[in-house]
Amino acid sequence: MYTGIDCISLNRSFENPPLEILKSINFQIPKGQFVSVTGRSGSGKSTLLYALSGLDKITSGKVLFSGESIHDMPEKQLNHFRNFKMGFVFQFHYLLPEITVLENVLMPARKTNLHKVKEAEARKILEDFSLSHCADKTPGKISGGESQRVSIARALIMRPKYIFADEPTGNLDSANGEKVLALFQKVNQDYKTTILMVTHDAGYAKLAQRTISLNDGQLESDTMNY
Repeated sequence: MYTGIDCISLNRSFENPPLEILKSINFQIPKGQFVSVTGRSGSGKSTLLYALSGLDKITSGKVLFSGESIHDMPEKQLNHFRNFKMGFVFQFHYLLPEITVLENVLMPARKTNLHKVKEAEARKILEDFSLSHCADKTPGKISGGESQRVSIARALIMRPKYIFADEPTGNLDSANGEKVLALFQKVNQDYKTTILMVTHDAGYAKLAQRTISLNDGQLESDTMNY
């Protein structure tokens, strides 16, 4: 049994009229690897990310996590799997504006009534991310770069095995983008978290250990960066 992510003959199409977005995608991601996904706009990058994480359905094929098919899980089991084993970071941070940064970080833990148990850990993550000064502020009182780092902290609070990031630097300037990438590298190295990151920036893509490139919904290249 393969202990990482196994993507087998993955296809995704939309009907009326039929449109193939992903075409027979095959690859494996070993446990603890940091992988970037690149390609031109419309190449299927985000669709692949959502298909792998179970946020989107697939037309055919398999996505296995340590041998377990995520798309064959009942909804309750899938929700539990995502809550405890996956973290998500998007281009927009989606912080709740009416609660504090600390409370935002603890939102995934609140779903399982673990927010009180996790509070000390949340504060430690904020400290590690140089965000302690933001803990009691609402998102409207911190910068865009800080907000995106908070969203990464939120993704980490349940200590997930996998992080899926969709254009996490898309709304950031280069300085803040570099900070975000440095955090992903730190998380990958310190926690051995498997990270799959969609990016349009070739420079950021090369900071991952490996780059998968899509072209017109097909796997164009798969390259180790270091």
